[in-house]
Amino acid sequence: MATTNDLKNGIVLNLDGQLWTVTDFQHVKPGKGGAFVRTTLKNVLSGKVVDKTFNAGTKVETATVDKRSMTYLYKEGTDFVFMDGDTFEQIYVPAQTVGGGADYLLDNTEVTVAVHEGTALYVELPVTMELVVEHTDPGLQGDRSTGGTKPATLETGAQIQVPLFISTGEKLKVDTRDGRYLGRVN
Repeated sequence: MATTNDLKNGIVLNLDGQLWTVTDFQHVKPGKGGAFVRTTLKNVLSGKVVDKTFNAGTKVETATVDKRSMTYLYKEGTDFVFMDGDTFEQIYVPAQTVGGGADYLLDNTEVTVAVHEGTALYVELPVTMELVVEHTDPGLQGDRSTGGTKPATLETGAQIQVPLFISTGEKLKVDTRDGRYLGRVN
């Protein structure tokens, strides 16, 4: 248990049996009435974001979430297998927990896995990944970087939009949060 005075970004609360992480908070002391804490909470499992206000000093239940650095090993059925580098313990994470990040996951990628009571809550990939273009249509003479885009398939199977001058076999830097092309890697 903690009070609203202990709230900080990243702390995980257990509200009505659901886990919520604090993404933003503000202590407010109006001229009249009691102080309160205005928070923005994100549901750990669904990603839903809500605003919630607590009276100052209210007790809130915190959840113990263990964020561990792990290495992605391989996919087995619908599960992704990760290994803790310190204990060499392997955990199986369902595909729905990995979510869209699976599109940018290469073997031996270092990720952060959040675990609560033995269950993986989410997997945090590095913000950018360097991936090779498996296939894209060839560019035409006169294609410039300010022109349009074309689809490209990456080595992980993900489809992203790239500038017209990109060709098959090039290594690109990709934003894992939204699949944006960020540039070429030499």
